[in-house]
Amino acid sequence: MSEWLVLSIAMASACAVVLTITVINNRRLGDDDDPSQTPDVIEYMTMMIGVVYAIVLGLAIAGVWEGRSAAQESVRQEAQALHEVSARSEVYPAEVRARIRSDVDAYVTYVVTTEWRHMADHGSLTGRGTELLDQVRRDVTDYVPKTDHEAQAYQPLVDQVAAADDARGARGQGAEATMPGVVWFGLIIGALVAVGLIFALQIRRTGRELFLAGLYSALIAFLLFLIWDFDAPFGRGLSATAGPFLDLFPHATR
Repeated sequence: MSEWLVLSIAMASACAVVLTITVINNRRLGDDDDPSQTPDVIEYMTMMIGVVYAIVLGLAIAGVWEGRSAAQESVRQEAQALHEVSARSEVYPAEVRARIRSDVDAYVTYVVTTEWRHMADHGSLTGRGTELLDQVRRDVTDYVPKTDHEAQAYQPLVDQVAAADDARGARGQGAEATMPGVVWFGLIIGALVAVGLIFALQIRRTGRELFLAGLYSALIAFLLFLIWDFDAPFGRGLSATAGPFLDLFPHATR
């Protein structure tokens, strides 16, 4: 199911539930009910709870967005390091250079065509990807430089492989959800309380009040969806992309 379809259903459901409860609740009220008699303390509590929940939502969105940005940066660093390995191997003999570039291409192709889907589905890296990167490392470290020029290029190549390995590890850590379950519990309970307090203010069935109640509940549903979507940096609609790999290695197709 599309993430945007999930969002539409969640927002429509939130509006429908709130408006249905409002209509049913108003039908049960007697003719002598006076909504203007809502105690001031309830209005104050509603305002404070709304403010506190808005702060919590803002912090949650900032946290998952930071996690997504870090995941995208790790992809960029890994792709750049591998590109440097491929480019700097130019100083090596043709046979060694061809082997290094071939193994780099094999690793990149595997990442964008196979490992990316595995990260989205399982939140982890694959053993095959680790093996392919280890092969690139062996290609670089096993070669003994024969000239001063090759010797000067050797250590930078080793460093770039290490940088790619480090960025790969960061990518693997970023593949998992970043929001703990207890935080989700607090966000959902907070949403129920924030929406539930609408009824404490005894809203009526006027068009203006119903519109505002529906809009308020839909906004909270949208923000929760946004947090949920960003919480999987590689797995959902607004996730990090393999763009850096495809930009530097255009022959690796998804």
